[in-house]
Amino acid sequence: MAARSTLPPVVQESTPALIARVLREAIADGRFPPGSQLVEQELARELNVSRGPLREAMQRLTQEGLLVGHRNRGLFVMELTEDAVRDMYLAREAVECAAVRRIVATGTGSRAAEALAVPLAEMRDAAPEPNGRAMSEADLHFHELLVELAGSPRLLNMHRTLLTQIRMSLTGMQGTYESADARLREHVEIVEALDAQDADRADALLRAHMQDGLERVLGA
Repeated sequence: MAARSTLPPVVQESTPALIARVLREAIADGRFPPGSQLVEQELARELNVSRGPLREAMQRLTQEGLLVGHRNRGLFVMELTEDAVRDMYLAREAVECAAVRRIVATGTGSRAAEALAVPLAEMRDAAPEPNGRAMSEADLHFHELLVELAGSPRLLNMHRTLLTQIRMSLTGMQGTYESADARLREHVEIVEALDAQDADRADALLRAHMQDGLERVLGA
């Protein structure tokens, strides 16, 4: 008798979802910098897709706040204005600090610290190029995992809506670090506070880390 499969069904993304993902990546890594215009006809040709699914994908990104429509001009990548950056960091800080307190409240600080050792190792590996893409990706991995470890689907969903904007800000702060030491130390100290089940210290360290990031983005 054949064994019953426990594999989940394969979920195939729709064409608009695939296009939206490609465009998000391009916006996040700076191929479409803030303020640049996305021209539908040119994108359809470059991506080799019809304009219907492309238009739907661009509408999704508009709803997410990544694209902004200007009447009679078209769609543009959101500008990282001071107000936009401050608001994004406000939302990000609220979600990630809530995640930290949830981790400690559930007594899983040590388990979280063990899991976060993985992105910390990635950051150490990327340290020779403190402003490189590998460091930014490791930094993002740390914060994504931090929120995931809280075990709250709603916090995770809220954080995911900010991810592309967070990546835009990480791209924007490239070039602001003379070395990886300070950046790595901030993350290590947050992990140590979680491991010690010290919610107040972890919260304070995370807020200081966010403030440093905000100042770097605005300064850049």
